[in-house]
Amino acid sequence: MSTFNFHGDINGPTNIGDHGRIEVNHGTDAAQSLRLAAELVERLRAENPPLVAQAEVVRGELARAEQEGAAPDRGRVRSALDTISVGVAAGSGGLALAQELSRVLGL
Repeated sequence: MSTFNFHGDINGPTNIGDHGRIEVNHGTDAAQSLRLAAELVERLRAENPPLVAQAEVVRGELARAEQEGAAPDRGRVRSALDTISVGVAAGSGGLALAQELSRVLGL
């Protein structure tokens, strides 16, 4: 059995996987996330207007979290991005942005 001692603050989601690999993600650049969310809203306005409301959920949640200095509601963001991913066409710019936001946010 191994023991890992972490001294100091550890923020963000962790991925403790096989073969002794440990990843600690120290959060994301809020400005980058908000830029991607705003771009997703605009892209969906052009490509798939019925999904704009879900993109607004993502952008609103990221803006709220930044304003309050808190973490975004990951479940809410993930749910909205999943809905967008299912509703947009494969290979579209909207899908690429939704996937990139998921990656950046570690979802």
